Amino acid sequence: MAAVDLAQRLIDWHREAGRHALPWQSDRAAYRVWVSEIMLQQTQVATVIPYFQRFMERFPNADALARSPLDQVLGSWSGLGYYARARNLHKAAQLVSSDHGGELPGDIDLLMTLPGIGRSTAGAILALSASQRHPILDGNVKRVLARYFGVHGWPGQRAVEQQLWSLSEACTPAGQVDVYTQAIMDLGATVCRRAKPACPVCPLASTCVALERGLTGDLPGKRPKKSLPVRRSRWLVARRPDGAVLLEKRPPAGLWGGLWCLPEQVTGQPPEDWGRQHLGAKPALVVTLEGFRHTFSHFHLDVSPILLQMTQTAAVNVAEAGQVWYKHGQSVESELGLAAPVQRLLERLERDYPGSDQT
Repeated sequence: MAAVDLAQRLIDWHREAGRHALPWQSDRAAYRVWVSEIMLQQTQVATVIPYFQRFMERFPNADALARSPLDQVLGSWSGLGYYARARNLHKAAQLVSSDHGGELPGDIDLLMTLPGIGRSTAGAILALSASQRHPILDGNVKRVLARYFGVHGWPGQRAVEQQLWSLSEACTPAGQVDVYTQAIMDLGATVCRRAKPACPVCPLASTCVALERGLTGDLPGKRPKKSLPVRRSRWLVARRPDGAVLLEKRPPAGLWGGLWCLPEQVTGQPPEDWGRQHLGAKPALVVTLEGFRHTFSHFHLDVSPILLQMTQTAAVNVAEAGQVWYKHGQSVESELGLAAPVQRLLERLERDYPGSDQT
């Protein structure tokens, strides 16, 4: 099939079967499209929708986002994961506000100079918000093109990615590019799925190489498997009788950069000694909590949490710089960006180990 025919089939299909009621589609302003595209990176639409709606209420434009403290931005992002996206979004908004009058650049090269905006994201923003003709190559589009044209190999390999970019360029039409861009992303998300693709209802089925050759399960190629190293960490859950837990802010860069986490103890020091050294008091109770594993793209983290139930003394009411006593349910919660496993652990703690004097 000629590339123009593929585009027209997708445009026609999208009119009848595509997604038209997503919250970022009601207003195609570049800022809204940008935020949605960043949130949708490696995250399902159903997960993104409530985050996007709350984010827009709190940060309705680039200037509002730029003026807000990073803690507020990370707090609104808590649970969505891949927090570098939020940090880059905040940095980029500050540049948009200071250098571009509060509006995202309409030039793709300028747009790509902003933190967190690569070629595909920039192309999607301009195609969807301004109908500019730019090819895109997100995960859904890679899958559609690899299957349809029979492209073997893992798309993360440079040669395979370049081939897919060439195909994306050839398939992107001159007109209705906004509809086509949404259509090919929708097809990958709802029909040409990673597992159990719905080939019988696909508008491209009659000329799809992968379907014709029985390769839908093999294309696109999988990332080469590698064993992930395991790291171990002991998290200390120091809790006052009122239920407040001590949190520390992570450095701006690196793992969970800028987020609030529990103190780590990397030495073999007894937890009781840590309590005396850092909080000026011996814990009234020390409980080893159930451990868990959190997996990142490049390693597993095995966490051993220990609850230190503190007595009420003047010392434990004072937090040092970069620390805060955090109480679940307080309004401050919305101002703090919590690493997802920390949030889950604290919720479990509330359920399984309620404090003796919580207010």
